Amino acid sequence: MNKMLIAAAVVAAGAGGYWYSQQSAPLSTSDDVVLSYVPADTPIFSAQLQPFPIKSYINSLSEAYRQYPAGAFSELENEPDERAQFFVSLLKSYADSMQDGDTFIKTFGLAEDIRSYFYTLGAMPVLKIEVENADAIWALLDKAEAESGLAHTPANLKGVDYRSYQLTDPEDREQISLVFAVHDGMFTTTLSTSFIDASVLENALGVTPVDNSIVDANIIEGIIKKHGFTNDGVTYINHQEIVTGLTSTDGNQLAGQLSKLYGIMGEDPIQDLKSPACSSELAAIANNWPRTVAGYDELNVTENSSSFGFRTVIEGENKLLLDAYQKLRGFLPAYTQDVDNSVFNIGLGIDVTQMVPSLTAIWDDMLTPEYQCAALASMQMQMSQQSPAMLGMFTGMANGVKGVGVSLIDYKISDDVNSPQLESLDAVVSLSADNPAMLFNMAKSFVPEMASIQLSENGDAIDLKTILPIPPEMNISPKLALKGKHLVLFSGDKGAAIADSLASEQLVNNGMMVVSADYMKMFDPLLTFIEMTGEPIPEELEAMQNYDIRTKFTVDVAPEGFEIDTHMNSRSSK
Repeated sequence: MNKMLIAAAVVAAGAGGYWYSQQSAPLSTSDDVVLSYVPADTPIFSAQLQPFPIKSYINSLSEAYRQYPAGAFSELENEPDERAQFFVSLLKSYADSMQDGDTFIKTFGLAEDIRSYFYTLGAMPVLKIEVENADAIWALLDKAEAESGLAHTPANLKGVDYRSYQLTDPEDREQISLVFAVHDGMFTTTLSTSFIDASVLENALGVTPVDNSIVDANIIEGIIKKHGFTNDGVTYINHQEIVTGLTSTDGNQLAGQLSKLYGIMGEDPIQDLKSPACSSELAAIANNWPRTVAGYDELNVTENSSSFGFRTVIEGENKLLLDAYQKLRGFLPAYTQDVDNSVFNIGLGIDVTQMVPSLTAIWDDMLTPEYQCAALASMQMQMSQQSPAMLGMFTGMANGVKGVGVSLIDYKISDDVNSPQLESLDAVVSLSADNPAMLFNMAKSFVPEMASIQLSENGDAIDLKTILPIPPEMNISPKLALKGKHLVLFSGDKGAAIADSLASEQLVNNGMMVVSADYMKMFDPLLTFIEMTGEPIPEELEAMQNYDIRTKFTVDVAPEGFEIDTHMNSRSSK
């Protein structure tokens, strides 16, 4: 088993759940104390900057969301290695603690409101979380030791006590250990290695500040101001620092650590990337896409519900490319973005008319520099053998299309357990285009059954029940209509209402993709019917019982870069 991967996975897993907060406020003094140990050249950073009500958040989750399926850790449980069993114990303790907020904070010694930080010192991960009861942390680790047989080595670094758990085999030339410490109310976990300077562990444990910190460089404030995030929390991946680390020997902390590691290995597997051509050309690409940043636009947490809006931006500095991507944006109907009144929605907005010219502009820009770096030149050679212009052969018949949308608004399964049927269905499928009637008439030539259909320009619907092979016992009557700039296939009264509303929606390029879902509405009718039959609920569906969560996911292109927006709302099942 790869011990490095195990260690990294545990440290990363611990960082995942603590990026939340409740209110906007400037960076606090306690933030500055922690952040003064974070170097400005850190490749990865994520922080919960304002106290997040972790107890209320856990309680606000539905019971199904807090439960882990049986056998979730079975693969690791079968590992005979005591290190694997140590991690299994910690993971089980985490899963058991998720039964409610009180149990969670008592298990980990947390206060009801916490701050947390995750970052890397070069390649070394560091996770810090505010704790109220350090004894709970030590008790948790003692339990894991007892259940696994893995013992720690106590140590002290400049007045800070810590536990060290060896992850590598004793006979290995170089050693890697997992470190746990609690100092000044802050729990820290990181890695310690024999081939990285001891000063890195001093930085991680908060005993020696770095020379040029993230505070000195005003990085966090700059991200919040540029992208309009709240001050609650910020995450970023610095592509420029990663490229510097890969293409130089000492350009930043990451580069220096990798150089030492490669020296121990006796070879540098990415030596070719350190040539002047690769270094310069990869840096230019990184300058065009310098960072991926993320933060909150909305966050509300109570004991009964929680909701948040989390936005990720891949920053772009190449105006030509961003303009070309923005021209691809199409139309997303309003109904595809309504998560409150539907079961499931998906919308894809693509301006087909702009597809070939936009992709050609993107292609040409990527082929314009004559790369000397072998890896980039090879990629460029492969691209030059393709051409987006060939798409014109396939998009010609779809010119004028701006987007498509699908919505399952509601559905009902009959109560007859002996002969279950889909009793009702409210749904909509729409095609938005400059001239949807022309596109429909062209499509008819490929579907003989629809050749006789003549759609009215005034929006009157045609019943397709006699055309489509729908069982007569199903109370479903799909209809087709032209509604303004939209060709709409719909079923049910709710579907008809949405179809009518489309008549007044104008074609504006307002997005690229949206997906939303209400999991309770999606699975509740099906699970209710299964219960009526007396049959056991299948294991893959059982986890979805009382899964009271609504999500909305959008992808778009803004002047600042690519944006991925996630909204989620969950309610407690109490």
